[in-house]
Amino acid sequence: MKKQKKENRAAIAKASVRGARVAPRKARLVVDLIRGTNVVNALGVLENTRRASNPIIKNVLKSAIANAVEKDSSVNPDELVITEARVDEGRTLRRMQPRAMGRATVIRKRSSHITLSVG
Repeated sequence: MKKQKKENRAAIAKASVRGARVAPRKARLVVDLIRGTNVVNALGVLENTRRASNPIIKNVLKSAIANAVEKDSSVNPDELVITEARVDEGRTLRRMQPRAMGRATVIRKRSSHITLSVG
């Protein structure tokens, strides 16, 4: 799918999820696919790619669309474009995994803060 040209559109609404239990590096792979696209195309991309972060990002996108419609009822949801898509690093849970010779290794379970703006 061809991405639309970047326009300086103002963000009408945004939605975010904080502390999502998906690594930021893996969530950014999906967010990079949908940044700057139409929300209809973005939902199609999220439906047809298999990543663990897809359901989380899809819920955030639907929430942003609902926020835009709630804020301004004259907005057509099909014409909205993702103006900002950001994945920041959240809290990291540290767990110990036993290793050979009485040692232990730290396992880092990373979380993400995902923010989407539509306009």
